[in-house]
Amino acid sequence: MAAPPLAVTGYDVVMAVHIMAVVIAFGWTFALPLVFAVASKRDPRTLPVLHRIEVQVSRWMLNPALVVILAAGIFLASDGHHWSEFFVQWGLAAIIVIGGLVGAVLMPASRRAEAAVSADLAAWSGEGEFQPGAEYLAATRRLTIVGSIASGLVLLTILFMTIKP
Repeated sequence: MAAPPLAVTGYDVVMAVHIMAVVIAFGWTFALPLVFAVASKRDPRTLPVLHRIEVQVSRWMLNPALVVILAAGIFLASDGHHWSEFFVQWGLAAIIVIGGLVGAVLMPASRRAEAAVSADLAAWSGEGEFQPGAEYLAATRRLTIVGSIASGLVLLTILFMTIKP
């Protein structure tokens, strides 16, 4: 008995690529608060390298994935004639805002956090509990606030893409 033919369209493949790019771009970002909380308690000397990783992953994984998300989204909206629908317009605005936040706020704040905590660690005697300085705390506060906004936008966009209001 012959297997039925696969009914996969180009639209389906691009939709899968679109979803994969979202997972690649943003999945890791949801673990960052836990990663930094554990690192700061277990061994604060790891914080500079974690901020460096944060910048490099943003540069080499998140940013290229944003391009794939946008390109796939343009194809999907065009192929499905969805340009006038709210979820497409929201998605387009969200990717522009998120990309702007990553490039203009999150990556520079991560670089500042790395430099500040490196200086704080260099000045730390190693005795007693490590207390990061005001510059590091300001940079991480900015990362927390803006990162939370970006994460909220990602989740809201997933909701809108799913329910298509």
